[in-house]
Amino acid sequence: MHGAATTAAVWAPVRAALARVLPEVQVVAPQRPYSGDLTTEVAALADVAAEALVVGVSGGATLGLALLASKVPLAGAVLHEPAVGSLVPGLLAHVAAGYEQRGVAGFGAALYGPAWDLSMAPADPDAVRRDFAMFRTFEPSRPAVVPPRAWTTVGALSPSIRLEAARALTSFAGVPHRVLGGCGHAIHLERPGLVAAVVGEILRLADPIRR
Repeated sequence: MHGAATTAAVWAPVRAALARVLPEVQVVAPQRPYSGDLTTEVAALADVAAEALVVGVSGGATLGLALLASKVPLAGAVLHEPAVGSLVPGLLAHVAAGYEQRGVAGFGAALYGPAWDLSMAPADPDAVRRDFAMFRTFEPSRPAVVPPRAWTTVGALSPSIRLEAARALTSFAGVPHRVLGGCGHAIHLERPGLVAAVVGEILRLADPIRR
C-alpha cells in the first residue's frame, strides 16, 4: 500500500524483487482514491487486504495500522514507519515544514529524501493535501488481535524519532517492531530487495498463511 505523494506505481522495484525471490506469491499493489478520509481509504482497501499479508511504507503503513484495528481479517502485516499520532507529537513536523515551503516537491523531499522525485506524485496536487491532512490527524487504535505475522519496521538510518515512534507503538498497540539496517524511511525506493527479504522472512514463519 502506497503512501502520500506516490501512486501504486511506486511499488514496481519491490514487485520485481519479489518476483525474483518469491515467484509463487501473488502480489497486488492497489491504487488508493486519495479521499482524505480514513474510513473511505480503509473501505477501498478492505477486499484486497482480507486474508493477505499487507505491506506498507509511510502512509501505506499508517493505513495498515488502521486495517489491523478494523474488522478486516489480515493474515499479517509489514508496516514501515507509520504515523503514530499523539504517541509521538512532532513526528511529521519536518514534513509539514517542507510542504509549507515548497508544496508537493518539498513534501516528498522531506518525507522520502533524494530517492523520491516529483514524477512519483499523483497528477492531482490536491491529493497530497488531502492525504497529509488525514495522516496528520491519524490516531492509532489497539487491534483486538495482533496477528503473529505483524511487524512494524524502522530504518537504522532514519532519525531517532522514528525509532521512538516504533517503540511507542509497540508499547501502546502490542505490534512488535524491528530495526532494519542500511535504510531510512524510503525503503521501497532505496532498498527494494530488503523489502522482499523481510516479506520472505515473515512468510516463512511457522503455520503457512494463505497468499
